[in-house]
Amino acid sequence: MKAALIQLDIAWQDRRLNYEKAALFAMRAATDNCDLIVLPEMFNTGFSMDLAAVADEGIGETTSILSDIAKKNSINLIAGFPMKSPAEEKGRNIAVIYDRTGMLSATYTKMHPFCLAEEEKYYMAGESVTIFNIDGMPSSVFICYDLRFPEVFRKIANQVKAIFVISNWPASRGDHWETLLAARAIENQCFVFGVNRTGTDGNGIIYSGASRVVDPLGQVICQGNDTDEYVVCEFDPSVVDNVRAEYPFLKDMRCGNDKEK
Repeated sequence: MKAALIQLDIAWQDRRLNYEKAALFAMRAATDNCDLIVLPEMFNTGFSMDLAAVADEGIGETTSILSDIAKKNSINLIAGFPMKSPAEEKGRNIAVIYDRTGMLSATYTKMHPFCLAEEEKYYMAGESVTIFNIDGMPSSVFICYDLRFPEVFRKIANQVKAIFVISNWPASRGDHWETLLAARAIENQCFVFGVNRTGTDGNGIIYSGASRVVDPLGQVICQGNDTDEYVVCEFDPSVVDNVRAEYPFLKDMRCGNDKEK
C-alpha cells in the first residue's frame, strides 16, 4: 500500500485556504497512485480554542468537502477538525475517515484533551476507540496527546494492523513524539503512522513536522523533515502478520485484550 502523509503548514483559522491546500495534495497523492492521504489534527484551522471561529456546527462544511475530496480522487482519507453540536456545550476534536467513494467510514473524538492548553475547557473528551478498514486493512486512529496513554492503544492492538496518530505536536517536545511513536509500534506490533503539521501557529508555537511511519519492529521506514508538506510512504500490511507469527508477544497480554464494543 501507499500512503501520503500531509505535514500541512496550516493557515491559522483560515478554513478556505486549508481546504484548497488539502484538495491539491489529494490530487497529487492520487497522481502518485497513493491508496490513502492523511491530514493532521485540526487541519483546517490549527489547534485553536476559539470555538466560535473554528468549529463546524454539527455535520457541516468540512465533512462535505472531505467527502468530495475522497470521492473525486478515489482515495481513502483521514483528517482531523473541530466541530460542535448545537446540543452540546463543548466542542469535539475529531478525526474522520472516508473511503474511496467518499463515504464516512468512522469518526473518533480525542479521548485526552491537552491539559496544558486547557483544551478540556473547550472540548469534551471522547469515550471510545474506533476501528475501521482501509482497503481491507483493519486500522484505528488517535489524536496527538492520546499518544502519551498506551492503555488506549492496547485496547485495539490485537484487532488492527495500522494505527494513525494525527497531531499538532510542538517542536519543543519533538523527541517525545519520535520515541512514543516507536514505542507504540513495538509494543503493539503494528504499523504506526504519525502525521504532524509544520510551520508556526497563531499562538507562536513552532511545529517541526517529523511525520513518520514506524513498522512493527520499531524501524522508521519513512519520515518528513520540518518543511516539506508532502511525504509518501510504501508499506506492506502483511509484515504485521509475519512479525506477530515470529514473535507472538501479544498473546501473552494479561489485560487490555477485551474487544471494544
